[in-house]
Amino acid sequence: MAHLEPHYASAQDGNARLELKLQPWQRNGMGVAHGGVIMTLLDAVMAMAAKSADPAGAWVVTIEMKTSFLRPGRDELIALGFCEHRSTSMAFCRGEIKDPSGRLIATAMGTFRRMTALAGRRAPTQTADDP
Repeated sequence: MAHLEPHYASAQDGNARLELKLQPWQRNGMGVAHGGVIMTLLDAVMAMAAKSADPAGAWVVTIEMKTSFLRPGRDELIALGFCEHRSTSMAFCRGEIKDPSGRLIATAMGTFRRMTALAGRRAPTQTADDP
């Protein structure tokens, strides 16, 4: 997620937020947000919401995600994530990308698997040799 360089992030009580000011390398040939950037933001913000809703703080992995693109993202993207329901092994989340005026750019639904073996552990660090 750090490679996208969001300039604001928060997650608490099953809700999360990321903000991203688009850089030239995050745009497609038409000059708008690349679909992969939008999907990465949605995946990350929903995972943040799922993790923040879990009292044990278990890490989560995406097992399914559906995205709908509604209009182009132009300069700044605001990603919102909501953990709608969680069980002992899964979290079901919803995500939205909006522009600063509140217009909906894209939506997503995601299912995340709780990784209880990783609960309470720090995120792994990435080395220069990692892909």
